[in-house]
Amino acid sequence: MASLIEIRNMCKIYNPGENEVRALDHVSLSIGENEFVAIIGHSGSGKSTLMNMLGCLDVPTSGIYLLHGSDVSLLSDDELSDIRNQEIGFIFQGFNLISNLTAFENVELPLIYRGVSKKERTNLAKEALRKVGLENRMTHKPSEMSGGQQQRVAIARAIAQAPPVILADEPTGNLDSHSSKEIMNILRQLHSEGRTVIVITHDNDIAANAKRIVHIEDGRITSDSANEGNLSRDDIDKEIRSGPVIYDSDIKEEIPNEEPAEAVIEEPTATRDDYDIKITDENIDLHLIGDKQNEQEE
Repeated sequence: MASLIEIRNMCKIYNPGENEVRALDHVSLSIGENEFVAIIGHSGSGKSTLMNMLGCLDVPTSGIYLLHGSDVSLLSDDELSDIRNQEIGFIFQGFNLISNLTAFENVELPLIYRGVSKKERTNLAKEALRKVGLENRMTHKPSEMSGGQQQRVAIARAIAQAPPVILADEPTGNLDSHSSKEIMNILRQLHSEGRTVIVITHDNDIAANAKRIVHIEDGRITSDSANEGNLSRDDIDKEIRSGPVIYDSDIKEEIPNEEPAEAVIEEPTATRDDYDIKITDENIDLHLIGDKQNEQEE
């Protein structure tokens, strides 16, 4: 399998010096074309920082990131923006839809900034919305749709121009169980069509949908296992944990009482406030908000 993503000894250090925080500590990871990978870890493990690196939303303190064989660290801001627009389809927990645009217009907007002709972008936007089952909701605005429908619009926007990589950060975090299953079914379908799908999650049930499960803890990858489709949430926990502590927030009662509260309470995952859509005269780009970038605990 050809290597699409290659990370070598990547570090991300916040507050260098005496009180430095190593969000990523010499992480190495290879992801091939058409893989379906779940990167799983609890709050503060480093998974969101790793996602920001994979998505070219942030740059590492040290180490190498090769995408299609090219060293990302050597690219300019404009070149990184081009990668985010053309190579990676982002799906976030907070949807990041523009409230005064319809579903169709939200999907179409990035295509406009990419210079796609009106006829082609109309066809691409309609086809993307059809793929996620929203062909009858194209004229609805986000406020007129459920959370699951808004996330499907976000997925349609991400896949409209067929980027090779789909990067989903807690894509079901704001959804009920029924909508979560619908979203994961769509991601599995995208993988079956040849996309590389990377899901960042703290939820074993979501991770069980992937074909490969990478566990990260304290900024380091602690396990990397194939999933042939028969792993349960408990199997995954046994695979990635050497001790009895379970980090899923919905089963935290199994954690011994002597553990401090902060070790078992799941902090909020990424929300729409962590990322922003920046629109200029020439481009539309998703980026980390500056203040959040410096405060990332993961």
